[in-house]
Amino acid sequence: MIKPILDFVSLFGTSINLNENLVVRVGNRYFLVSEDLKKAMLRDFFCAGSYLGKIKNAIFFPGFELLRMMAEKNANRIVVDKKTEWLFICGRDIFKQGITTATGSSRRGDYVLVLNRHNECLGFGRIICDLNKTTKGVVVKNVLDVGDFLRRETHAS
Repeated sequence: MIKPILDFVSLFGTSINLNENLVVRVGNRYFLVSEDLKKAMLRDFFCAGSYLGKIKNAIFFPGFELLRMMAEKNANRIVVDKKTEWLFICGRDIFKQGITTATGSSRRGDYVLVLNRHNECLGFGRIICDLNKTTKGVVVKNVLDVGDFLRRETHAS
């Protein structure tokens, strides 16, 4: 049942340990719950525990709690400077000069978590140009960032 989650996590060169008995799927959404909560849960609910993500059109879309859990592991990651942090959460892609450190894979096509200087996970992106090459322009394409929710809210009203 948790294969889509584990497959997604593996895209970042890491793995996480999830107790499959505590991962609950409702429709296309996955939640991580405690044992006590699982005992008290009704069959049908809207939200419970920590939201891990959802499947849409056979593609897994992570929740930010899952990204945070991955950031605690040795996942592919970049740390960005303050200016790049702001631009990223506004939906912008990342230029090489905004990256202060890179850990794990830095090859084109790989996925990376994007962290700020306080090691808070801001989202993730896909490397579009090897990070170890000298280049100008975008090197990481923004896939999902914490500002996404706010941008969707402004479009909905």
